[in-house]
Amino acid sequence: MFDFQQYLGFLAFLTILTIGFWLMIFLISFIPYWIGGALIENMKLKREAKRKAKEGN
Repeated sequence: MFDFQQYLGFLAFLTILTIGFWLMIFLISFIPYWIGGALIENMKLKREAKRKAKEGN
């Protein structure tokens, strides 16, 4: 059915495919976390700027 070189090629293909799949899952899960953290940080900065402007008046 398969000789040894074809078997190694098939294993290499499966390994690369699996690594790519998990990398895609990691990146898809990391990007919303990054965006959410940036939004929260931006809200904190705006809130502090409003508080400082209110104290300055």
